Amino acid sequence: MKTVSLKEKVLRQSLQQFNQVIVAFSGGIDSTLVLKAALETLGADHVLAVVANSELFTDEEFDKAMVLAQDLGAKTKAVTLDYLADEHIANNTPETWYYSKKMFYARLNALAAELGYDAVLDGMIMDDMKDFRPGLVARNEAGAKSPLQTAEFTKADVRALAQTLGLNNWNKVASCSVSSRFPYNTTLTVAKIQQVMAAEKLLRDAGFPTVRVRYHETIARIEVPAELMADLLAQKATIDTQLKALGFKFVTVDLAGFKSGRMNDSLSEAQKAALMA
Repeated sequence: MKTVSLKEKVLRQSLQQFNQVIVAFSGGIDSTLVLKAALETLGADHVLAVVANSELFTDEEFDKAMVLAQDLGAKTKAVTLDYLADEHIANNTPETWYYSKKMFYARLNALAAELGYDAVLDGMIMDDMKDFRPGLVARNEAGAKSPLQTAEFTKADVRALAQTLGLNNWNKVASCSVSSRFPYNTTLTVAKIQQVMAAEKLLRDAGFPTVRVRYHETIARIEVPAELMADLLAQKATIDTQLKALGFKFVTVDLAGFKSGRMNDSLSEAQKAALMA
C-alpha cells in the first residue's frame, strides 16, 4: 500500500508535466491541496485559481474560496455560471450533474485557451470513483486532469497531507451543489434555492456544521449526523419556528441521519450505470 508521502511525490511529479495550469477552486480541501501543490511545484506565475459563482452555491462559499486562494498566494479569477439556463439542470433531471459539470469544464477550457494555459485541473479523488458521479464523464470529455486521482489520493490521504502542510481547512465539512437537496425532476427556481440555503444557514448557525435540508414542496426534511440528533431535537421548537418562517409548512427530521447523496437513492443501479456510460 502506498504511503501518503509516496502519493505526494507522485502528485508533484504529475504536476511537473504542465507549464501553466488553471485550478478549478471551490475552497474545499481537495481543490485546496491541488492548488497548494501546483503553486509549490510550478510557481505562482504559472497557476491561476478559478472560482465559479452561481445560483447553486452560496455567496458565502464563493467569498471564502476567493479569500483562501489569495491567502495561498494564487492569482485568482472569478467566473459566473448560469446553471439554470440549461433545462436539464433547471428541471433537476438525473442528468443534471453531467450537464452542470459539462458547462463548468467548458467555461474553464475556454478560459484556458484564451489565456494560454495548457491544462485545467480539478480536485477529484479516488473516493469519487466509487460513487455516482456523472460529472466524471463530463470531465473525461473535456480533457480536464485530476492529479489527486493520478496519485491515488483518498479523502483520508488528502486530509492527512493537508494537515501536514498546515492547510487550515484540512477538516472542512464537504459541500456540494444545492440542487442535491431537491428530488429529481423538481423544477428549480431561485426562490426555492434561496429558501433551502437560508434554512441550512440557520441550522449551521445553531451548531450543525454538517446538515442538509431536503426540499419536498411544503416539507423540510432535516438531516444531521446521528450523534447530533439529540442536540437538534433539543432545539426543535426554535428550529420549527424559524424554518416555517421561511415558508415551509412542516419541518421533519430524517431518523436515518445525514447521508451525502441521499436523493440518489431514488435511482436504480441500472439508471446510475446508464448515466455513467
